[in-house]
Amino acid sequence: MTQPFVTPLTPLAFLGRSAEVYPEKAAVRYGERSLTYRELAAEATRLAQALRATGVRPGDRVAYLVPNVPEMVVAHFGVPLAGAVLVAINTRLAPEEVGYICDHSEASLLVADTGLHATVAPVAGALRTVREVVSVRDRLGSGAGAGADAQVGGPTYEELLARGCDEPLPWRVDDEFATIAINYTSGTTGRPKGVMYTHRGAYLNALAEVIHSRHTPDSVYLWTLPMFHCNGWCTVWGVTGIGGTHVCLRAVDPALIWKLLVDEGVTHLNCAPTVLVMLSSAAQAHRLDRPLVATTAGAPPSPTIIARMEQLGVQVIHLYGLTETYGPHTVCEWQRSWDGASAADRARLQARQGVAMIHAEPVRVVGSDMTDVPADGETLGEVLMRGNNVMKGYYRDPAATETAFAGGWFHSGDLGVRHPDGYVELRDRAKDIIISGGENISTIEVEQAIAAHPEVLEVAVVGVPDEQWGERPKAFVIAAPGATVTEAELVEHVRARIARFKAPKTVEFVTELPKTSTGKIQKFELRRRGAG
Repeated sequence: MTQPFVTPLTPLAFLGRSAEVYPEKAAVRYGERSLTYRELAAEATRLAQALRATGVRPGDRVAYLVPNVPEMVVAHFGVPLAGAVLVAINTRLAPEEVGYICDHSEASLLVADTGLHATVAPVAGALRTVREVVSVRDRLGSGAGAGADAQVGGPTYEELLARGCDEPLPWRVDDEFATIAINYTSGTTGRPKGVMYTHRGAYLNALAEVIHSRHTPDSVYLWTLPMFHCNGWCTVWGVTGIGGTHVCLRAVDPALIWKLLVDEGVTHLNCAPTVLVMLSSAAQAHRLDRPLVATTAGAPPSPTIIARMEQLGVQVIHLYGLTETYGPHTVCEWQRSWDGASAADRARLQARQGVAMIHAEPVRVVGSDMTDVPADGETLGEVLMRGNNVMKGYYRDPAATETAFAGGWFHSGDLGVRHPDGYVELRDRAKDIIISGGENISTIEVEQAIAAHPEVLEVAVVGVPDEQWGERPKAFVIAAPGATVTEAELVEHVRARIARFKAPKTVEFVTELPKTSTGKIQKFELRRRGAG
């Protein structure tokens, strides 16, 4: 029997509400283009009706290979409004990887930016379930691929919309546990896995983002984080729900970002720490005259970059999570007792991964026997999660799902410690920990020690083979412009801060570090280079 006091949770309701409450307010801005909330709701409705007219049925998957342009905001509402499942694909993948995701997700439609048609064209004719490739042409953006001509046959986005109508659809669902999106993992250790999100989980995670990033109806959010990455950490739904304004950005360009911060009155952005490094070192960097909240996750930020951003007037909020947890799951919640600490101590405290967000169950740090490690800041264990904001499972992969949830908890594969105040701090991925002479060395700890040097811009540390110790740390360092620091000076710098045996055996100065499209450093590539 239907309970009158129970409404299934869905982020679709966020756009329905904002279209009523803020109909003439700017919902999306992108160059010369602007959509009000009334217009955003109308386009999402027309997209949903067009998908239905094209033969997309409830539960069908619709894939999008599109950068952070307005069509991606629309997709997050229009696709699920049609009852379908959004599959947002990493825009930096190779053709074979895109083909695999389309086939594995059994997508019935692929919407692709014409600037990415070079990725689609080699596999378009071999896709097993995709019936049409719809082309989005970005005529307003700047950067690679903007305004490119189509290389793949099929309807344009405008032609797809023309199949629809403006008849309203309800901003609700009957089953809050229905899948709203499938997000594929990076696949660096094998085939990518499809992580299923529910309407309920997306709704709750979006609200938590609003709370912890302190969004208000006055928020102006700049899309420096890819929308394909955990649906933008569910922020695409959250900013819409609170009635803020989305400012779209086709590609990360530090000079353009600094311009938009001023011209658009940006109040919030999300990004990986590497983007913070880019912004802090840009020629345009300057102290802002109004508040900017930068929420960072994806890799542990060093205390050094947190301190640098603070000097620019940017408040850094540090989150932690995985694709399997809808993006962020913990937050380094600020404590008033930290107010009087030195800048260095505040940055060190903020660099921890913290405590569960308001919507999540407390995280655990456990040993191999699944018992919790002592909260001593030293004992290493694996970080486990469960609750509303842990994935529904891996799509079409029950074996991997069962393994991930062994013992009734999701196993993150991240190693960390719990401090006496209850805050969790990551020490490494299980696969990245260095075992040297029987001692565990955290690459994160070594990286933070190196990053504290004023002439270091960015650093990554990996374990490399060593005849005597089994493994030793090796550091790959990007030096700041004009730097004169030497390998020997950096090694001594580290030895003065942490145990001498943790210092890198060698330091290699590089001009760039291999990274994923979300800013994570590809340590497997550095290990390969270091072992060569």
